[in-house]
Amino acid sequence: MKLKKIVSIDNTRLVPEAREQLKSLAEEVIFYEDYPTAKEEIERRMKDAEVVLVSWNTKIHREAILGAKNLKYIGMCCSLYDEASANVDIKAARERSVPVLGVKDYGDEGVIEFIISELVSLLHGFHEHQWRDFPTELTGQKLGIIGMGTLGKMLTVTAKHFNMEVYYYSRSRKPEAEALGANYLPKEELLRTVDMVSTHLPRNTVVLSPEDFKTFGDGKILINTSLGKTYNLEAFRKWIENRDNYAIFDVSGLEGILEEMKSYENVITSNTVAGFTTQAKGRLSKKVLENLFKVFPDLPQE
Repeated sequence: MKLKKIVSIDNTRLVPEAREQLKSLAEEVIFYEDYPTAKEEIERRMKDAEVVLVSWNTKIHREAILGAKNLKYIGMCCSLYDEASANVDIKAARERSVPVLGVKDYGDEGVIEFIISELVSLLHGFHEHQWRDFPTELTGQKLGIIGMGTLGKMLTVTAKHFNMEVYYYSRSRKPEAEALGANYLPKEELLRTVDMVSTHLPRNTVVLSPEDFKTFGDGKILINTSLGKTYNLEAFRKWIENRDNYAIFDVSGLEGILEEMKSYENVITSNTVAGFTTQAKGRLSKKVLENLFKVFPDLPQE
């Protein structure tokens, strides 16, 4: 079996080996290297494709899916947490009986290294910022985690290695997280208890309200490595005006506000997407191909 046409409609950052394997699976394979925003261009790229691959940067809207008459599968080269946060119109795909699969747990290691390295630097004053008047260790610091998925659990394990106190808030209790040493607290109590909060949530899930920032208080650290804002932006702007507060943000969550966030001296941002390392690209590529073979089991596998 061989597919007729596979289109990567934006820069999915698959490794060369994965691209070569995709070329062997279809009569025609097209890789686009930019991130289209115009609906008409997205529709044009998808028009004759049987398989569409897409990163988290490009939105595949309803009309594009309904207009792609040959479409049999959409492979998201990114995480698919739920229908509401997806950059693909899952409902439209379901109406067409087109499966949509995402990739999980490919960039978490890099994100954890980013969080810990920036915290260590900030607490010790290794670079331009220092959290307290005198250098401090991670030891004994109270870390709050909001969103206890894979990344939250990995951060729990890492933080416990540094003898941090770990607390978490999630929509439901996570016995597996508690087995790792994380203590559950309701959100309000968690914000009162901890000195730093790290949010790990589906794309554009806002969990911190203006009232939450008041409860959290000053002299604190907010970390966000989610895709999009996990906080009320106006409330954050007021909170970060206090120079005793610090924010550590992955650049992937600053779409539309990157330049503004860079203007705050006490906002620390990554220069690249923290979770997109050489190793992450390899894991991503492998899982994208595995998803393709799940949908098309008759394709030749090397």
